[in-house]
Amino acid sequence: MATRTDAAPDNCCCLRRERERERERERENEGDRTEREREGKKDREKRERERERERGENEGDRTERERERERRKERQREGGQTGRLKKSCERKRKRIRTIKEREREEREDRETEEDRGGQTFKTLKHK
Repeated sequence: MATRTDAAPDNCCCLRRERERERERERENEGDRTEREREGKKDREKRERERERERGENEGDRTERERERERRKERQREGGQTGRLKKSCERKRKRIRTIKEREREEREDRETEEDRGGQTFKTLKHK
């Protein structure tokens, strides 16, 4: 049986250096791996975009969808509405529009009444 005396102790300086070198190699490999993964992801995305383009050339409706998508993006850049509104949004817009119209009509009525010299009940109430 080999005794502990002929084997190098665990805390020997040369063993420590070797362990440090191994750790450095592992860190470098890890850095390379993450870099390769990032590059792989970019390549994958690029290939997917190319496939979509090819499909679009094969099918006419795909190109139409792409054109519509581009139009939406342009409208969005300009700050306009991008697509069709949801029904609930349409209802809200209509309700707001009718409220604003009603307020405008009331304001005009009050102004015309005041121009005649008389005051309406609403103007008395607000003062």
